Amino acid sequence: MLAQFEMSIPLVAAPMSGGPTTPAMVSAATAAGGLGMLAAGYKTVEAVEAELKIVRAEGIPFGINLFAPNPVPVDPDSYRAYAAIIQQEADRFGLVLPADPIEDTDWFDEKIALLLDDPVPMVSFTFGIPPSSVIAALQRADTVVVQTVTTPDEAAQADQAGVDMLALQAVVAGGHSGTLSPRRPLQPVPLVDLVRQVTAAVPLPVLAAGGLATPDAVSDIIRAGAAAAVVGTVLLRATESGASATHQAALTDPARTETVLTHAFTGRPARGLRNTFIDNHEAQAPFGYPAIHHLTSPLRKAAAAAGKPDYVHLWAGTGYRHATAEPTADILRRLASGL
Repeated sequence: MLAQFEMSIPLVAAPMSGGPTTPAMVSAATAAGGLGMLAAGYKTVEAVEAELKIVRAEGIPFGINLFAPNPVPVDPDSYRAYAAIIQQEADRFGLVLPADPIEDTDWFDEKIALLLDDPVPMVSFTFGIPPSSVIAALQRADTVVVQTVTTPDEAAQADQAGVDMLALQAVVAGGHSGTLSPRRPLQPVPLVDLVRQVTAAVPLPVLAAGGLATPDAVSDIIRAGAAAAVVGTVLLRATESGASATHQAALTDPARTETVLTHAFTGRPARGLRNTFIDNHEAQAPFGYPAIHHLTSPLRKAAAAAGKPDYVHLWAGTGYRHATAEPTADILRRLASGL
């Protein structure tokens, strides 16, 4: 299944939404012998189209990730109570946050229409499994369809839906968990064990993600049966990264000693560097996606621009100390050096 992507090293640059993944990173990953993935999450259809145009001009294989609708409706009263608390934080930046919940689908249907009109080699989905009709339509357009899953049960659901491959994500991964059940506690199963469990249960190739930041870690999951390793956090400081300067600096800050799971920023579980915002608000935050994301987004953007990391979602997996400031190609080739 991966043969058509002409990969000489089994490494995929994770699609990191919100800025870190750039067209330049995608091109560099593919040029290094791996595979680059654009991140369509949070972007308008026009912005996605513009990035697709840049990467297509390179004439290389690549993929793109979409957020599939799997809404976590927020209780309106809980939302307003939390919004009042977060507004106090926003006041110091001169911001007015949404007083009522914003529920949307991240332009899902429009993005699918774009990818059917002008197909790409690979499309992956996160948060939800799209309708089988969408999966089949993409496959008829010669697109390989990948579903993000976090457990053997979710892998079986994706297999039944008809996808071609799985992106299997462990709990130690940075950024949002791809769990299909965001309100349920995530299980701390090691990625190597997850790969073995899923490959034994489901006859689909597995791209494995979560905490992979060294050559040994990559070798271990390939030996466990993964078709490729997916790396994200280790690329956050890469030359081609679009992560904010505030985010990149936090990755090397000796005071940032741990990552934690939090839903305080977006209403869905995500892993990031522990900071004051998480400490102050995790217990108060309701589950609710995308409403909580839209609530805190203006504050996070303003804080990142102002160099205030304690109000920013500093997404990072457990291997964040291995993130280095060098070209994406060099990082990926080093990670493949033990194969």
